[in-house]
Formats: sequence, structure tokens, C-alpha cells
Amino acid sequence: MRLVAIFTLVPLFGFASITSGGTGPLTGFAAFGDSYSAGIGTGVDGKEDDCRHGLGSHAVLIAADLRASQGGRNSTAFQFLSCTGATTREVLSGGDNSQVDAFNASLPADFALLSIGGNDLGFFDVMNACVFRFYNFYSGTCQTALANAKAQIESDEFDQRLQIVTTEILDKARWEKKPWFIITVTGYARFFNDVTDECDDMSFGIWWNGPKLKKDLRMKMNAMVLTVNAKIRKTVELVNSRFTKDKVIFVDYDREFDGHRFCEEGVQEPDYGRTDTWFFLVGGPDNARNGTRPERVSDLAVLDASSPLVDPSSCLEPARRSGDWGMLALCYMAMAKQQDPSLQLARGDDIAENSMWYVPTYYGKTFHPRSLGHEAIRNKIYEAWRALD
Repeated sequence: MRLVAIFTLVPLFGFASITSGGTGPLTGFAAFGDSYSAGIGTGVDGKEDDCRHGLGSHAVLIAADLRASQGGRNSTAFQFLSCTGATTREVLSGGDNSQVDAFNASLPADFALLSIGGNDLGFFDVMNACVFRFYNFYSGTCQTALANAKAQIESDEFDQRLQIVTTEILDKARWEKKPWFIITVTGYARFFNDVTDECDDMSFGIWWNGPKLKKDLRMKMNAMVLTVNAKIRKTVELVNSRFTKDKVIFVDYDREFDGHRFCEEGVQEPDYGRTDTWFFLVGGPDNARNGTRPERVSDLAVLDASSPLVDPSSCLEPARRSGDWGMLALCYMAMAKQQDPSLQLARGDDIAENSMWYVPTYYGKTFHPRSLGHEAIRNKIYEAWRALD
């Protein structure tokens, strides 16, 4: 069966070969979702696109493995539809930037990847209020941000939209004619080791004297991630209950990040030199393996002084509309600096030497997986595929 041919993995996570008499792609897949799927910060080939696609994304790694096993670049149709800032609304059909509408069903598509939920459920608002304080004290209280996230998670709205998203992808792929077609939904990983003592007096705050990474905060933020994963898992189970055979699988890679989170034993945060941390810091380098590191020029590029992204009088509405963490961070920092010119950065290099702002990815990649994290996500996906009936 084609499902077996596509998902049978050989050592080193290569794919089994599929033979075809045609000249077009032998197989293909589409990646949907948010910045965790887009791979923000993991390298670009040339100019970064608006969706912040990174070459180290687990979706790109899977496409590369599939192409290598099938005979080269043109053997696999890869539709990279994921976009930084996306919510379920941007995936659903009918919107201005609908990923489902952009999905070309005339190309080979044997499975789909989906990462979604963090933007729907308020991850950035919690990061801003509890950790970074990009808008200084105007960022609101951490307690309020956590309460708002909790209310979003406990509501049924996200569940319902996620069910519609998976249904629309299946229908667009014509699953009735492709019994092997399946959607792989990935969750999120906890950000912190929440039992260590060293981080209690440390801060990731963007401005001087920022909030401390107390155990209580780390535990609450970790609990938020676990609750989101549980919600996604439950929704996947509900979708599958409507089919005679599972059409969606949930991949929980959280445990793969054990030992690779922020605030690990003996680590003095923020530790920009620790490659074994699998999440980005603001402005932090990637940790791609030697020989796989693409050129990274976009993270250090600066914005023009007249860029609307840092115009405090008009930047907020488009930043909120985009959902892009980097655009939001930039706008909030510009607004905070306008309201209090005496503000001092916690780290001098969070703004370029000429007092210019860096491009959004410099700030927006924070708390997203670095390249080694994406490798772990890919490997966990392969493990889940091996277990398929």
C-alpha cells in the first residue's frame, strides 16, 4: 500500500523508495500552521520571506529526507504553507491569507503536517507580560495574561476551529480517494526546567531590571504548555472518532526537550553560548550542526529609521493583525521608548550600535525551537509514523 511505501523509514530516518513511471513528483505533502512549523530563525537562503520560513524547520527537514530517498529535488512536491503569526483563522478557508485555500490539491499530497494553537491561545501575550516586558510596565500584569490564556484554553472556540481546520485539509486533499492520507499535528514543548534554583534571580527582560524567572512563573508557563498539548490531543481524538480509521495523529515531542530547556541545572541565563538549549533567545544564534548551517544574514539586518514597523504612532494595529511576535515586540519597544526615553536595555546589543532596530526575526524567534530542536521534532514524527498500523 502507498501508506506503507511513504511512511516506512529506513535507518537514519530515510524514506523507502517509491517507484513511478511518470516524470512528475512521485509523492508530496503540505505543511500548515504557525511559526513553530515555519521554523523562524533557523536560516534563510537569500532574503527572508514574510512568513519567516527557516531552512531548519522540521517540515523542511522531512521534505529533504523524502527528496533524498526518491531521487532528487523534483521527486517530491512540498507545499510550505506555514506562516509566522498564523492562527486557526489564517489556516481556515475563506480568509485573505487562507492556507487551506492556498493548498494545491492538483499536486501530489500524501500527508500533511500541522502546528497551530500558540497564537490562538495567547502565547505572546504571556511572554510579553511575564518574561520580556517589551512595552515596559504598559505590558500589563503577568497574572492577567495567564488568566486570559487560561480562559482561552478552557473555552470551546479553539477546539471547534481546530476540528474545522483538520476537516478542511482532509476534504481538500480528497481523503476518500487517498485512504493513506493522514494529518500529523504537533504540539509544543515546555520552555523551562522549573525545579532549579539558579534562575530565580535571573531575567530575560528586554529592559533593565526586568522580571525574574522565579520557579512559580516557570511552573505556570510550563503548565500552560501542557494544558495546550492536552487540548490539542483531545481535539484530535474527537476528530478521529468520526472515522473508522484514524485520519489525524498527535505528536507530543515535549519529553524530547528534557535537558534542553531554559534554566537547566548549572546554566546562568540568559546563556547565549549554550548550544544545548533548544529554544532561541532574543537575538541568539542558531545551533545547527556543522555542515548544515545556511547563511544567516537576516537576523542581524537593521530596519530603516523611517520603517513603519517602529513608528510608535501607527505600528500597533498592523503588528496585531499579523500576529508576528517580532513585529509586536518591535512596536511595543518603540512605543515604550517614546513614552520613557530614559529606558535602558538589559543588553546593549538588543539594538544595533547606531541605535537602529533589528529586523523582526531578531526578536520574534525567541522561545521558538532552534535547529536541533527541529531535528528532535522531526525524529519524534518519524517515531509516530513507525507506529502506524
